Parts: sequence; C-alpha cells; structure tokens
Amino acid sequence: MLTAFARAFKTPDLRKKLLFTLGIIVIYRLGTHVPIPGVSYKNVQACIDNQSQNQGLFGLVNMFSGGALLQITIFALGIMPYITASIILQLLTVVIPRLEALKKEGQAGTAKITQYTRYLTIALAILQGTGLVATARTGTLFQGCPVASEIVPDQSIFVTITMVITMTAGTACVMWLGELITDRGIGNGMSILMFISIAATFPSALWAIKEQGDLADGWIEFGTVIAVGLFMVGLVVFVEQAQRRIPVQYAKRMIGRRSYGGTSTYIPLKVNQAGIIPVIFASSLLYIPALVAQFAGGNSGWKQWIEANLTTGDHPIYIATYFILIVFFAFFYVAISFNPEEVADNMKKYGGFIPGIRAGRPTAEYLSYVLNRITWPGSLYLGLIALVPTMALVGFGANQNFPFGGTSILIIVGVGLETVKQIESQLQQRNYEGFLR
Repeated sequence: MLTAFARAFKTPDLRKKLLFTLGIIVIYRLGTHVPIPGVSYKNVQACIDNQSQNQGLFGLVNMFSGGALLQITIFALGIMPYITASIILQLLTVVIPRLEALKKEGQAGTAKITQYTRYLTIALAILQGTGLVATARTGTLFQGCPVASEIVPDQSIFVTITMVITMTAGTACVMWLGELITDRGIGNGMSILMFISIAATFPSALWAIKEQGDLADGWIEFGTVIAVGLFMVGLVVFVEQAQRRIPVQYAKRMIGRRSYGGTSTYIPLKVNQAGIIPVIFASSLLYIPALVAQFAGGNSGWKQWIEANLTTGDHPIYIATYFILIVFFAFFYVAISFNPEEVADNMKKYGGFIPGIRAGRPTAEYLSYVLNRITWPGSLYLGLIALVPTMALVGFGANQNFPFGGTSILIIVGVGLETVKQIESQLQQRNYEGFLR
C-alpha cells in the first residue's frame, strides 16, 4: 500500500489528485469543529467532558460524523444521510420497476438515480437535523449532564429553523465535497470521507483505553488493544479478499471470416458479498426500540424490559438479537443485490456456460446454491466481527464504540483496499499508455 502511494506521488497528475483530496479532507475536518448558530459551545463541551463512556443511541451516527454530532457542528450529520439515502434507493430499485429500468439504462440512468439520491439526502438531513435539534433543546442528547437543557439557550422558532437549515446545508456541503473527490481527486469520495470520519476518532478512543487501564499505567491494555486491532485488520483483509471463482466458458462463434468467443473467465462471488450493510441495518434496527423507550413517558413494563435487555451492549439478549439480525440482513441483502436468474440469462445470451452445468435454469440454480453456501460463513464472520466491541466492553471496560469494533474496522479496511486498488489501476494505466498509442 505504501509503495502504491509513493509511486503515485512521483506521478505529476496523480500527485495533484492526491493533494487535492488531502485539501478536501482538511476542509471537511475543519467543518466538524465549527459549531452551528444558537448552540452554547461552552455547555456542549462541559457535557462532553462529563459524559459517560457509552454514547448510547447516538454512538453510531457520532462515529460516522467523526465526533461532530455530539459537538453539534455544521457537519454534525456527516455523511450518514447520504449513506441512508443510497441504501434506500438501492432497495427501492428492486421494488419499483421505474428505478430498475433506470438502472439498466447505463450511465444516463445512473445519473438520474444519483440525482434522486441527492434529493432524498436533503430530505433525510432535514428530518435528522430536526430530530437532533429537538433532542438538544430538551437535554436528551446528554442525559445526566447538569447543563444539558441549556445547550440551546434561545429556543425560539427562528433559531430552531436556522439550526436545521445550517445542518442541512452542512450535509449538502459534505455531499459536494465527496463528489469533488470522486470527480477531481482519487475517486470513491463518499467512502473516503466516511473513512476519515471513523479514523479521526481512533486516537482519542485508544488514549481513553490507556487512561482507564491499571496494568503498567495502562500501557499493557493499550498494547493489547493495538495487537488485537492488527490481528483483526489481517483477518478482515483475508476474508474481504476471499472469493469463490465460478469458471465460465464462452463458445466460439464464426461471423464471416472472424472468430469470436472461445475465451474463459470466471464469476467472482465474495465470501462477504453484503459488505458492511448488514451491520448498519442491524445496528439501526436495534436503536429503534431503545429510542421509542427513551421518548416514551411513564414507567410501563415494556419500557423497563427494553431498557434492561436492549440498551446495554453486554446483555445476552442484546448480543443474540444483534447477531441474528446481522445474519438475516446478510442473506436479505445478498438476495436483492445478486440475481442468479439475470446472470444466467446474460450468460446464455452471449453464449457462456459453466462447465458441467447446462445453460438457463440449471445455471441459475447452481449459482443460487453456491451463493447460499458462501453467504453462511460470510454472515457468521460479520456477526463475530460486530461483537468485538462487546468483548472489549467486558475485557477492557471500553465503550460500545470500541476503536477496532465491527463497523469501524470493516469500513476502514474496505475503503482502504478499494482506494489502493484505484490508485494502482491509475498507475497501471499510465505505465501502459505507450502501448495504447
């Protein structure tokens, strides 16, 4: 990886793209520290200093925003509305025929879906911004803080609307910065901003573990966490690169005096075909009961049961539910994102077949069989990786947003691998430019 970056800096145009990307990252990180109008920065910092280690319902969103959510800055919502909008549009593509037709239209249809994603991102930013302002005004954002209800001193309608508009504009700006990295930088802009947001929380989280440790002034716990993190990175890289290659043979065809086809290729089916999506789905779904119980009044039995069993990450019921949801969403997402019938039809259309398998329906059944077999280890792997914060909570007394936790480590490694591949492909293109002329 370091060799690829070193070679990229030696290439003038790639060096410009890397420096441009670094400049956008600096602007993005500066925006995560600029408070929005109407917020008492002094009271926010006081609540953050007195806050317990568990960030509760807002931990996942705060991680994706690089810690900007709890500081209520202009980039408080971060990239989360865009991620949510992208997932919603991807799911709706399977349900709505119009979106499915746009997806098949190529670049023009993709551009239209991207436009819909932007509109939905703004709508979700308004919704989430309103919810964040409401929780900040009532003091729910920092439970147990003495000055939590004084975070927004002026609770007039004008100030509230200004705060929501500012956070929505911040989300639009983040979306624009990500697209700038995609167009003029090294590419994959949204993922890189997500990578930076998560990586920005690592130093403080690691240092907090050192400060809380007892062995050798905390250095034993610190070194153990680093060792566990390196092992997890290696494990995630190994599994993320693992794939089942299904061979495909194309029959030779004679058109006039020319021969076409007769080549061999393969269909790469990744072990973790669903990526990080099942973990995000499961985390978001588990937050809903706790959120409903938090805003519900009274002291009913169902509220007490939710607060006792589905709020703390080290409870057996929470762990089992989280694991089962991850496995379920892994199969669900793979089922809607990979269509064996469509792949089999495309292969048959262009004269391709799997050796030993007849074209058409037998090919679709074989692909579905293989996909189900490799999804089981992939889903179990996701569930085990996601439970690492729980083990850290028990072993080190860390919070549920452990720096080398499931969501963060999967995104860090996945985006890192994808970025290195893009840089290497651009380097390879420039190395073979003389052959293309």
